[in-house]
Amino acid sequence: MILAIDVGNTNIVLGGIENGEDIFSARLASDRNKTSDQYALDIQGILSMHHVELDQIEGGIISSVVPYLQTVIPQAVKLLTGIDIMVVGPGIKTGLDIRTDNPGAVGSDLIVGAIAARAKYKLPIAIVDMGTATTVSVIDDKGVYLGGMIIPGLWVSVNALSSQAAQLPYIDLTGKAKVLGTNTVDCMRSGALIGHAAMLDGIIDRLEEELGMPVTPVLTGGVSPMVAPYCNRKFNLEPDILIRGLELLYEKNKKN
Repeated sequence: MILAIDVGNTNIVLGGIENGEDIFSARLASDRNKTSDQYALDIQGILSMHHVELDQIEGGIISSVVPYLQTVIPQAVKLLTGIDIMVVGPGIKTGLDIRTDNPGAVGSDLIVGAIAARAKYKLPIAIVDMGTATTVSVIDDKGVYLGGMIIPGLWVSVNALSSQAAQLPYIDLTGKAKVLGTNTVDCMRSGALIGHAAMLDGIIDRLEEELGMPVTPVLTGGVSPMVAPYCNRKFNLEPDILIRGLELLYEKNKKN
């Protein structure tokens, strides 16, 4: 079994994969104050909860947008298993043709998502990842990574609104949203969920206009299941697509 670890600004997704099958998936909060020992205990607890023995782990790979955790979590895995896991970054073969102004500045999470989507879906593809930020990555009909967009994330937007407007409360987003809210909380919920869904629909429309052809839209990220039901476009919902991309990268690079 390999451990695939995707570290975002808000959450860490930890997946166990064996022979191409997902054995388990779990989420931890990204905490820049934790040490490698503390993360080792967290990971050990997750493995135990899913009845995975340490000697079943044969390797691992991590993608991180948090530089500190990109060092700490591999140290935690090393403490537990004695294994040095791969880190997505310089030296990792991706097979992805990136034609942005500065290919080296493209986030590892964007690369991993693009690799996974390209392996599964018809080109061209737009991958929307809804995390702390909402990102859009575009792969054209020839498999070239063209670039994308970075948008304030759903929770960032909601919390900023509550913190900056004195009469607006902090809310959760559970419950059904409708276009016309009849109280403050419902209005905020509909604005957040339906507003973001309409934004995604509009982005894909404009992207298809710019490319001159239909695209396959893929939606991932922790809050994506909350927004997908309100989209008019049919998005391919893949909450854990980064775990699949990490597996593909591991298999491509393990001999090295």
